[in-house]
Amino acid sequence: MKDLEQSGAAQRRQRILERLTAAPHGEPISASVLAQEFSVSRQIIVGDIALLRSAGSEIDATPRGYVLRRPSADVGCVHTVVCCHTAEEMADELNTIVDFGCTVCDVAVEHPIYGILTGELRLSSRYDVEIFNQRVKEADALPLSVLTEGVHVHTIRSPSEEIYEKVCHALAEKGYLKV
Repeated sequence: MKDLEQSGAAQRRQRILERLTAAPHGEPISASVLAQEFSVSRQIIVGDIALLRSAGSEIDATPRGYVLRRPSADVGCVHTVVCCHTAEEMADELNTIVDFGCTVCDVAVEHPIYGILTGELRLSSRYDVEIFNQRVKEADALPLSVLTEGVHVHTIRSPSEEIYEKVCHALAEKGYLKV
């Protein structure tokens, strides 16, 4: 009986991987959606994702769900920027970046005890930023930057160097860019 359960779990994990691979344009799929599709609890899906990751699958958790990391030939350029602002200014900062067609890949802070703490974001549109901010409010959570008095680093994927420079200029004009 236990072997049958294990083979069913292995098949489910394979189907989860196939589902993430087939997601159009790398759209995130939430654990709740996967749980409903596979008729298991959300916690089972979280465990399955952890096992898939430990087996080498490059699955990222974003504010909107899980995505399979895909190599891209048209990556553009990737840079990091150091920013500083209040928690209330977070949405404006993120929208400033995505309005130029860039993706905010992550946020990182340097904690004096734990070192670098990074949170995956993958925000590419105002819609993504809105959903992210809703989740922050619903969870009554604070951004990582509160640990460092507002100072944080974003990895930004930009279509070109010219666009990246425009983003930096816009962030500097708003007083968010820390030089």
